[in-house]
Order: sequence, then C-alpha cells, then structure tokens
Amino acid sequence: MSLQSDEIKKDFNFINDSLINVYDSIMRIEESELRKSRFKDITAKEVHLVHTIGLHDRKTTSQVARILKLSKGTLTANLNTLERKGYVMRIANQEDRRIINLGLTSKGRLLYRAHDAFHRLLVERFLKGFDDDDIRLIKQAMINLEDFIDEVSAK
Repeated sequence: MSLQSDEIKKDFNFINDSLINVYDSIMRIEESELRKSRFKDITAKEVHLVHTIGLHDRKTTSQVARILKLSKGTLTANLNTLERKGYVMRIANQEDRRIINLGLTSKGRLLYRAHDAFHRLLVERFLKGFDDDDIRLIKQAMINLEDFIDEVSAK
C-alpha cells in the first residue's frame, strides 16, 4: 500500500509541477512575443481578456464577468484600460439601448486572431503523436480540471 501511495504522490507532484511550469512558460512566451509585436501596449493577462470577449462577442459586462469569475468592478476597470488602448469597444444593444454589449475593435480582432492561432498551434503540438483513446483521456482530464475550477470559484 505504501508503494502505491508513493507512486500516487510522485504522479501528483509531476502533474502539479508540470501544470505550473506550462502556465508560467506560456505566459513568458506570450509576454515576450507581445514585446516584439505591434501589441507592445498590452499584457498577456489583458490579451486573455480580449480573447474571452472575442469568444463571447456582444455579451454584457456582467455576462463576461461571470464567465471569467471576476467581479463586475474588476472587469470594468480592465475594460476601461482596454478601451483606452483601442482593443475593446462598448456597443449599445439594438433592442434595448440601455444594455451595453462588449465587442472588439479591428485592432482587438487582429490580436484575437493572432492569439487564437498561437493557442491552436500549442494544442496541435501538445496532441502530436497521441491516438484517439489518448485524446479522449486528455479531454476527460481537462473536463475534470474545469469542473474543479468551477467548484472552487463558486465558493
């Protein structure tokens, strides 16, 4: 029983360290690439907010805040910065002018497409060489991870 516990602990440590390393590495790459690009005025965290708005086009601030599990105030402060930098715009809803939806400017859409391409390449490289059964296991592991994040964020 002890051997199994030691194996589980090694697996846990490997996975935990790998997740941290991957996250840190991706953020470093994104920050570095941003500094070399025409998007020097934005941080990697801001890029992810632009990406989320691109994925959820024409959602309200409240809807995007729920998706990101942020307070509306925190999101609004970030949106103000991104709007000032020319990446995000607020758009009056056609049916009810009191409702303001979020959208991307042309500069924001360009950044969204570049960031999306980077992540597609990253996932393609990650999955290279895996068969369908491996990919199903990875998908299930990612679903488990997302479920955990949702549970912890809901508290």
